[in-house]
Amino acid sequence: MAKNTRLRSNFADIVTDVPLSEYPRPQFARDSYITLNGKWDYAILKTAEKFDGNYQGKILVPFSPETLLSGCPEGTCVMPNDTLYYRRTFTIPEGFLKSHTEIHFDAVDFYCKVTLNDTVIGEHSGGYMPFTLDISKAVKAGENEIKLEVTDPTDTSYHTHAKQKIKHSGIWYTPQSGIWQSVWIESMPEVYLKDVTIVPDIDNNCVKFKFEKSLDRPVDVLVLENGKQLAAKQFEGNEGTIELENYELWSPENPKLYDLAFKVGDDIVKSYFGMRKFSWVRDSKGIKRMGLNNKPYFNTGVLDQGYWSDGLLTPPTNSALEYDVKLIKSLGFNMIRKHIKIEPMRWYYHCDKEGILVWQDMVTGGTAYNIIYIGGLAQAFNIHIKDDNETAYKRLARAEKESRDEFEREVAITMNHLKNVVSINCWVAFNEGWGQFDSVRITKKMAEMDPTRMIDSVSGWNDQGKDSSEAKSMHIYFTPIKMPKKEDRALLLSEFGGYSWKVEGHVFSSSSFGYRIYKSRETLNAAFKKLYETKIIPNIKNGLTASVYTQVSDVEHEINGLVTFDRKYVKYDLEMVKNLNKQLKIED
Repeated sequence: MAKNTRLRSNFADIVTDVPLSEYPRPQFARDSYITLNGKWDYAILKTAEKFDGNYQGKILVPFSPETLLSGCPEGTCVMPNDTLYYRRTFTIPEGFLKSHTEIHFDAVDFYCKVTLNDTVIGEHSGGYMPFTLDISKAVKAGENEIKLEVTDPTDTSYHTHAKQKIKHSGIWYTPQSGIWQSVWIESMPEVYLKDVTIVPDIDNNCVKFKFEKSLDRPVDVLVLENGKQLAAKQFEGNEGTIELENYELWSPENPKLYDLAFKVGDDIVKSYFGMRKFSWVRDSKGIKRMGLNNKPYFNTGVLDQGYWSDGLLTPPTNSALEYDVKLIKSLGFNMIRKHIKIEPMRWYYHCDKEGILVWQDMVTGGTAYNIIYIGGLAQAFNIHIKDDNETAYKRLARAEKESRDEFEREVAITMNHLKNVVSINCWVAFNEGWGQFDSVRITKKMAEMDPTRMIDSVSGWNDQGKDSSEAKSMHIYFTPIKMPKKEDRALLLSEFGGYSWKVEGHVFSSSSFGYRIYKSRETLNAAFKKLYETKIIPNIKNGLTASVYTQVSDVEHEINGLVTFDRKYVKYDLEMVKNLNKQLKIED
């Protein structure tokens, strides 16, 4: 049996008693902010047992009880027949409360009921979706008490669980439960800005806004550059446009951001935007490409699971989030494919600021996957299951209508939540057939919801043809990398590589998983260099428009990262990788 070891990351020693306390929403920021991250009471009991109110210890929120940083005993695990109880008190200072007060849970896995001062204020299901509850009537100045009851089916149900698996090994990871992103409170006056949609339009030299307000009042909008006013305008309705002159385009090479301030009544919200355009384009030879600012742009990226050795899905610190983004940028990549999760908003802020494009995956669910139908037929025989019928629903682990409905709801929530992120250029609807269904219809629906970004409809394996997507998205690990002929779609190598090397002292498990295993840093780097020089760079002229190497870091049993799971050792030669990435350009 494999022996597993929890590793402390480089950032563990700087985790405070109030972790991840930075303002969590940089693109919609108010001065009003109280974090509830920190130490809570907790207890884990069988759901059938009656909870007597005696808690078992302290847990450091927002780290799940299964994590090293939570402070719970190692080996703690919330099972599907358990209930996880949370409790803490907090103080609201005099003068903080205004007309409307909300509590934000950026992620709680999976189902929770929230009680504030003995009043049930709401319930929520969805382990990866942020949610907000109105606590205006229950909260008070002075001391307050909040409680949560949480249950989590993990992979025993069709609900969204991504790569969490109770019996985890290989590409499946330790399950976790409960609060795993920030909990925080803000309070607003009676007239306030509820939401804003920001749409840059470089073709018409303007930026467009859609406002959602608590009451119908004018919105003042201010555009700034380095603190200097560039434009100002007041809008009476729910939409508005500001024309811009002499602006700079946002790109990975020039991640130019402009600041925004919105004022509705006495409510002031600060934000930012970048002037950029994402679209499918054709090069001078008529080949379809991914485009940036109306020009072909090669996306050279890395798959990123966003797992941490001591926090699992939760980063230890904000600086840890920043480290990953800057590491990828320093290696010459210009894109990250964010796989199997939604990150805290500060991660996207770092991508916006540093200049890293983001492909955002929709988080997957579904029942147990049958490898024959999920990927076996496609990989071995190039047989792709048509995914829009009852037989396919069963074969691809989406037999329950409730599961399919849940996925579509969460797609809408995800796209709305991340709609203003400057760096997101591509939505990924389905990955490797996991819970895949009705992809043609869903892709069209996603395009209607957001016509400003590209969509990778089916990433790997169960391709649905040109009616599904503008792109043919390939995962190639075990066979030679070749570009398909007579294909008029953009060609994405959306997963490949996965070259592995075990760095002793920096591994989670005595058992290891990798697509190709190497014995030393030298042989690993030589193989990586050969792969790019012989298979990636030459195929750009054959239509390849994007490549996604697997992956940013080792994750538990997987040892195929650019850096080890604890982020303490970078396996690859920085200059070598950087020089290879410089050659990944579309000559047009």
